[in-house]
Amino acid sequence: MVAEPDLLDSPAAGAAAIRGGALRLVSFGLGSLLSVLSAALMFRHLGLDDSGRYVTILALVAIAGGITDAGLVGIGVREYAQHEAGERDAVLRQLLGLRIILTVLGLTGAVLFAAAAGYDGTMVLGSVVAGASFLIIALQSAYSVGLQAQLKLGAVAGADLARQLVNVAAVVALVVAGGTLLSFFAATVVAALAALSVTVYYVRGIMPLRPAFDVRRWGGLLRDTVPYAVATAVGAIYFRLAVVLVSLISSSAQTGYFGASFRGVEVLIVVPQLLVSSAFPIFSRAARDDHARLSYAMGRVFAVCLLLGVAVAVLLVVGAPFVIQVVAGPEFVPAEHVLRIHGAGLVASFAGATWGYAALSLRLHRSILIASLLALAVSATLVSVLASTSGAQGAAVGTAIAEVVFAAGLAQCIRGAGVSLGIDLRLTIRVLVAGGLAIAAGFLTTETVGLAAVIATAVALVVYVAALIALRAVPPELTTLIRSRRRPA
Repeated sequence: MVAEPDLLDSPAAGAAAIRGGALRLVSFGLGSLLSVLSAALMFRHLGLDDSGRYVTILALVAIAGGITDAGLVGIGVREYAQHEAGERDAVLRQLLGLRIILTVLGLTGAVLFAAAAGYDGTMVLGSVVAGASFLIIALQSAYSVGLQAQLKLGAVAGADLARQLVNVAAVVALVVAGGTLLSFFAATVVAALAALSVTVYYVRGIMPLRPAFDVRRWGGLLRDTVPYAVATAVGAIYFRLAVVLVSLISSSAQTGYFGASFRGVEVLIVVPQLLVSSAFPIFSRAARDDHARLSYAMGRVFAVCLLLGVAVAVLLVVGAPFVIQVVAGPEFVPAEHVLRIHGAGLVASFAGATWGYAALSLRLHRSILIASLLALAVSATLVSVLASTSGAQGAAVGTAIAEVVFAAGLAQCIRGAGVSLGIDLRLTIRVLVAGGLAIAAGFLTTETVGLAAVIATAVALVVYVAALIALRAVPPELTTLIRSRRRPA
């Protein structure tokens, strides 16, 4: 009896990645909405002071956990896709053990900082409880490596959504019961356990559940992954560094405008990572076996990311007045122009995500670090110079240019490794033309007809889709998948 081929080696892998990416995006959207609703209930219940204490502790724990994350989930997915079963399990057990130890060390540091900073007893104890929640989530994300590598992304999305649903239910119950600040920290533990339970249920038999703690093998893993871990940390801070620089160089009003725009794009920055991470196992297998296939996969994923990235740019450029009104309020009207610049820069963020994961699949850790440091240097320099002369808008230009530099640096890393980017230049130009037509239609609708920004944005998006179809700018794999979903089984 002939064994069935591995999904990652079959033509069905691309369709599975697209479906999985869509599921993760839907889950992310629903989770974000649920998070906003639960936060609104909780903040009104806790009041200004306790809400501030709650956010402070969660931020402290998130910083500690983020620093010690070390990009190990991405490394784990790559190792799963590139190793055979016996060797793969050994490596994954070591990565699991390393993730646990690093997370515990980071969270211990967060608790010690809370105590040393003079936080009251409730906040210190809250840092312990919130730290326990983060440790469970770190364990859950490590276990999800097997699901991601086998493109079982519906289970990954389900675990994420389960955490949000349980958290909302716990928050509502605590608000009704008059819960204390500490009880809301405990709710995050319950939600994290729900996500872990779902993940463990689906991952049984796919990857090992027992960690290994071989310090000698950790040394080799760390030497290989430290550059990527540092690059991940750099990528996480350089947008936030821009906020700090504006606060030091420009006025408080300009800082407010930049911060309001940043809040508008912060959630959207995650979208390309979710999309491309869905195809990352395919990248990793192709990087091991077939660089021509890797180039083809990169080109197709780039096309989809560009299509969606331009759609987001249209949304933010035309709909900036509506977004700022919702996010910050009428006193932040000047932030509309800042958001438009950030929106245009997001196109590079979507494109760069493809090349970032491709470079990781090729083990170009040092090259990724160099590109990250270069983008950080460009951002810091341009934001410092432009914020002093043009305030928040100048700072936004600086960050947008840094995103372009980062994407270009990643592309050069891959080309330097002798791998083609697989870009369809004609398709790329058509997508950009469609985006330009959509933005023009949106502004024309606003200026000539006088319709509200939200209606003008809807018009712009309709024009964008129509232009994509008319120009035949939709990737063929995407249209084939859509048609196959419409046909009866």
